[in-house]
Amino acid sequence: MTLRCDLIVRNATIFDGTGAPRFSGDVAVTNDRITGVGDLGSATADRDIDAQGKALAPGFIDAHTHDDRAVLCGPDCMLCKLSQGATTVVVGNCGISLSPVRMIRRPPPPLDLLGDESWWTFDSFGEYADRLQKNPPPINAVALIGHMSLRVEAMHGDTQRAATDAEAEKMQKRLAEALDEGASGFSTGLYYPPNMMAPTEEVIAVAEALRNRGGLYVTHMRDEAQHVLTSIEETLKIGRAVDVPVVISHHKCAMPENYGRSEKTLPRIEEAAKHQKVDFDVYPYVAGSTVLMPERVRADVPTKISWSVPHPEMSGRLLADIAAEWGLGLKEAAEKLSPAGGIFFQMDEQDVQRILRHERSMIGSDGLPHDSFPHPRLWGTFPRVLGHYARDLKLFSLETAVHKMTGRPAGVFGLIDRGVIRAGAYADLVLFDPATVRDAAAYEDPTRPADGILEVFVNGRSAYVHGKGAADPQAGRLLTRNRA
Repeated sequence: MTLRCDLIVRNATIFDGTGAPRFSGDVAVTNDRITGVGDLGSATADRDIDAQGKALAPGFIDAHTHDDRAVLCGPDCMLCKLSQGATTVVVGNCGISLSPVRMIRRPPPPLDLLGDESWWTFDSFGEYADRLQKNPPPINAVALIGHMSLRVEAMHGDTQRAATDAEAEKMQKRLAEALDEGASGFSTGLYYPPNMMAPTEEVIAVAEALRNRGGLYVTHMRDEAQHVLTSIEETLKIGRAVDVPVVISHHKCAMPENYGRSEKTLPRIEEAAKHQKVDFDVYPYVAGSTVLMPERVRADVPTKISWSVPHPEMSGRLLADIAAEWGLGLKEAAEKLSPAGGIFFQMDEQDVQRILRHERSMIGSDGLPHDSFPHPRLWGTFPRVLGHYARDLKLFSLETAVHKMTGRPAGVFGLIDRGVIRAGAYADLVLFDPATVRDAAAYEDPTRPADGILEVFVNGRSAYVHGKGAADPQAGRLLTRNRA
């Protein structure tokens, strides 16, 4: 019997997401699943694409995003990810999640990275999930529940202290409810003021909800600079205490005095991985980006303003130049700009490459979609790994690069039948040109779509076409850890 499909991509160079060697073949899709891989010469389809030897890979999984609000806002808001080949985003990172808490006034930084109080309208994760079901996003989403969000609600905004036992119990119950309603894990942002006063014991108490629900513990650690090793130990302790897998967010060794310390952090993570499940994500840049904290600005860490509520005209300018123009010190200028965000040039390229190359790494953009002048990682992360690091620098093979963006994060986040090209898997696919793929977004011009990403399919539906923009505005769905 002749195979009849909705779509066949023929003559592709297939990177199947497992890290195995590339091979030539065809891929057939019916509805939202891959129904054939190999020589499908006799098969027919409603749409037939000749890849002409171009690369076909599983859709990229962005392991670390702040797209909680963006996935609610239609295809234009997610063009930054679809144009990179991403088909799934993990939201709710760094202790920041848009649910399950309602805000009646502007949330404290960094919760305001997701918007003002008009966006904080979900009384439960179930309401957020229901919104995604009734109005499907253009991309798949996996959701974490943020400790900061839970703290602000349970402690009525009084977060500059440890939670009481009753408050921690309330947070644990809210987390348990969210997990039962389809959330996949728990995130912390212990670096930030609304979360930093939480002792390890509080985090463990809240995270106890994960134990019997198969959830993940994901963390922006307490310190990624001088005390990075101590923070890794705290992270590992929390994972062991509740017997759940751990993901270290955007692993780095920040600030000039800590350059090179990845030579110590990575072996410690390797050793821990012999005894417990621990992984990490990384973005392929030497600059990070988050809210501007005036007390933490430094002259030896150049800072570019990404947004400012009182002075939006300063977006895209260096803090040092603004301070000089105003006749102020860096801290005073930062205070005048706040609430604001910044891009901080705080890492060393050799550390970035060492962390990228490590076998436990996966790729996360950590992009901030609502910044007026965002870090270029929002638009360029995945093509930068494919083009700059894999093809040009040969830091690793293209097979390895694809694996770090597909099969590896699918395994870490428990995404069944995702992140691989094989019969029966979901048809999240990206067609790209290995010879030309590259990030076009730059620090001076951060919102340019990538080159070489030709077409992207989400659940079997064309979601992005190069030069034409978003295609299907509702191809995505909410994904839940360990659920097909």
